[in-house]
Amino acid sequence: MKAGWRAAENGRDPTGVEPGTASTILTSLLEHHVTRRMTRALLGLVVLGVVRTTGAQATYDWSVLERSRTHTPKPTTSAISAEDLRTRLFAFADDSMKGRELGNPGNVKGTAWIASELKRLGFEPAGDNGGYLQLVPVVQRAFDEASRLTVGDQAFEPWKDFIMRDQGFGQRAIANAPVVWGGVWGDASKLIGRDAADGKVVVLMARPTETGSGIAGLPNRQQVNAYFAKAAGILLMGREAVPEQSIAGYKLPTGGMKEDNPTPVPSYVYITSGIARAIFGSDPAALAAGTAGRGITAAPRFVDSPIPNPAYNVVGILRGSDSKLRDEFVAIGAHNDHIGVEANEPVAHDSAYVVNHLFREQGADAPDPKLTAADYAKVNGILADIRKKTNGASARIDSVYNGADDDGSGSVSVLEIAEYFAGLKPAQRPKRSLLFVWHVGEEEGLFGSQWYTDHPTVPRDQIVAQLNMDMVGRGDASDVTGTTKDGKPIHGGASYVQLVGSRRLSAELGDLVEKVNMDKKHNMQLDYSLDADGHPQNIYCRSDHYSYARYGIPVTFFTTGGHADYHQLTDEPQYINYDHMFKVATFVRDIAAEVGNQPNRPKVDKPKPDPKGACQQ
Repeated sequence: MKAGWRAAENGRDPTGVEPGTASTILTSLLEHHVTRRMTRALLGLVVLGVVRTTGAQATYDWSVLERSRTHTPKPTTSAISAEDLRTRLFAFADDSMKGRELGNPGNVKGTAWIASELKRLGFEPAGDNGGYLQLVPVVQRAFDEASRLTVGDQAFEPWKDFIMRDQGFGQRAIANAPVVWGGVWGDASKLIGRDAADGKVVVLMARPTETGSGIAGLPNRQQVNAYFAKAAGILLMGREAVPEQSIAGYKLPTGGMKEDNPTPVPSYVYITSGIARAIFGSDPAALAAGTAGRGITAAPRFVDSPIPNPAYNVVGILRGSDSKLRDEFVAIGAHNDHIGVEANEPVAHDSAYVVNHLFREQGADAPDPKLTAADYAKVNGILADIRKKTNGASARIDSVYNGADDDGSGSVSVLEIAEYFAGLKPAQRPKRSLLFVWHVGEEEGLFGSQWYTDHPTVPRDQIVAQLNMDMVGRGDASDVTGTTKDGKPIHGGASYVQLVGSRRLSAELGDLVEKVNMDKKHNMQLDYSLDADGHPQNIYCRSDHYSYARYGIPVTFFTTGGHADYHQLTDEPQYINYDHMFKVATFVRDIAAEVGNQPNRPKVDKPKPDPKGACQQ
């Protein structure tokens, strides 16, 4: 989900905020959220409740807004350093990359930059046709406006009456399927059993308190899909809850990959209460779960066309030092894409930053803030103080989602690790080969990692583990890095890192990670909170490591977690904690070396997922 802010209009100072004026930064801006298909499929982003950490707010150092937005690059060295990481990230998350959005020139530029670094460092190319790039066959899909949904003789119009969500290329047709009242999502006592929905169109309503899709009142789409995976379709009452700004986002073309044998998934539709009444003849809320309704016909059609610019994974190999083990691979990866440029109006950057850090402490994973007059006054006071200290120099208009942390931090950390190993003498390198992959299209649905693991450029069964780095540049004590399973906020620290998936397939890999932390005296604060079974944020399914895990490859996902700038225009390189990022990078480096030198590959001692099945943490 991309949450946008509009700059003030009519020449008003864009760094100030005023309550009650439709054109001001906060009144119209806080309501102006454009949802594009930037949610991770892995992914339905889960909105949890407002998190207000007053202690962190009271001590927050707003002087970060005075940091330089430029950096003079220095030649990088084979030693991992905070300075090298800074040099690389200011280049990779520069405005010239235009947010590295899939299908746009900025992403092509970013992948070319990574490939040029691999060539400079002497890596073996492992992409297509002897190069470093692997083409990922992404197409863009647009909804056919002629599509209709019909109940009896009554036809309903898209966008006005229903919203058909793009579910991918295996989306089931709804025609001629029986219709049944599924009940209330979020209330097990009023919900039809999943088996009773097989082959049927299920009509649902959400519990009033239910959140999870980024729109209040609508549940997490991925979780609903997983529960009703064998249904013909899912009709969710809630069209009225979808703001017009979100509809504008749904109308934009979405990315997707055509699969040879796509896994069938239900059609997923937001419908009005009027459609639900037409199906059941009355308000279905009073009906018992399982009540049959009138048949419907829906013929959703999505038109496919090439994306404007090609999508590439970047792949390079550093061969291992052992003649036998060098045929096995330790994979290290990140994603090279982010979410692009603000499609509407630019943002007053400092205003957005202050509001995010006071009232959106989990960035796009936080609900829309509702500000009081006192809140407006607080924001204006902070902004006035910043302008006074900088003589107004801090004010600027912003439109590029630079993605410095997501996942610029992971991408350049992996590159820094690559340069470290490339700088070793051949005999000093790990015994196993190192496979470096920068995946494209993670933000759109793990496209690049899915394609790479379906079409690997090395034997898939020879990949012994995958180490994934996604958002490793923050995690300070002032950051809300996520929540516990029961919704309590988690804060970072000087040596903080979250681990996800390290024991889900291989207890041995999980033990090795902790052993490296102890033996190499990294003393990282390891947080497993987001790895809990049933965690509503479903993090295990939301980044590229899962594409490897679905094939039974042991994984560990390293992240310093969420923060107020997550998927916001304010995720920029001047706000990254490079010393913290250095600690995470050296930690992952040493784990890669340890896995690479072990006499045996990490043992898989847990059930393997279905490669074509839905992921559920």
